[in-house]
Amino acid sequence: MTGESELKKSDIIKKPEKNQSIINCLKVLTGMSHEMRTHMNAIVAFSFLMNNNGYNDEEREDFSNQILNSCEQLIGLFDNFLDSVIIDTGNSKADIKICKLDNVLDELFTEFRETLSKDKYKDLVLVTENQLANITELSIDSNRVIRVIRNLFQNALSNTKSGYIKVRYFLKGESVIFYVQDSGQGFHKSREFLLSQNLNESLSKYMDVNSAVNITLARKIIGLLGGEVRIERNGATGTGICFSVPAKSAVNTDISVNKLSNTTITI
Repeated sequence: MTGESELKKSDIIKKPEKNQSIINCLKVLTGMSHEMRTHMNAIVAFSFLMNNNGYNDEEREDFSNQILNSCEQLIGLFDNFLDSVIIDTGNSKADIKICKLDNVLDELFTEFRETLSKDKYKDLVLVTENQLANITELSIDSNRVIRVIRNLFQNALSNTKSGYIKVRYFLKGESVIFYVQDSGQGFHKSREFLLSQNLNESLSKYMDVNSAVNITLARKIIGLLGGEVRIERNGATGTGICFSVPAKSAVNTDISVNKLSNTTITI
C-alpha cells in the first residue's frame, strides 16, 4: 500500500443501498442473539468458578478478566449495532469541531497499547506514524473518526495472531488520510464485509457477526462524514484499509502539509 497515493475512483467502496440497512439483516440479528448467549453463558460460568474455593487468587483474577472481556464484547457489539441503525434512519449528522487531532489520537493509541500488553497479544506490536507536519488544530468530527479507527483496529486484532498492526495518518489538501494495516489473515473476510451490499449473503460465507457489524458501521460513518474508503491486500494475507475524511486546518502554517514529520513510534 503506497502511503501518499490518492484514493482511486475504481477502488472507492460504494455506499450501501437504502434497503440494505443492517437491522433488516436476519443473519446479523440471529448472530447477535448467538453471541449474546455465548457471552452471558461465559459470564455466568466464570462467576460460578470465582465463588468456588478450589481456585487460587491468580486463577480468580483470570476468571475476573474473562468476565470483563465478555462484558466489553457485549457492550461493543450492541453499541456498534445501535449506532449503525441510527445512521440508517437518517437521524445522525456529523459533529464538526476544532480539535488537536494528535492529542486525541495519542489517547487512542495508548488504549491500543494497553490492549496489546495482555499476554495473549505478546506476539503483536503496534506501529504508529504521524505525518501531520505540525498542523496543530483541525476542524473534524474527531469522535466518529476515533470510532472508525477503533473498529478497524478491533477487526485487525481479531485477524492477526502475530506480527504488527500499523496506523498512520497525514493531511492531504482538505482531507485527512488514515491507513490501518495488519499482517494477519483476514483480508478476504474484511473485503467481503466492506464491499457487501447484502450482509445476509456475506455472513453465509463468513459467520463473524462482530467483524460484520464493526466494518459495516465504519463504512457508514465514513460515508456520513463525506469521506471515502478502500481496501487492499497487505502482503500475502494481511489487510490494508485506507479512508479519508474532510478536515480543514484551523490555523495557517507555512509548513508543507506533505512534509513527513518522522515521528514513527514502535511499541
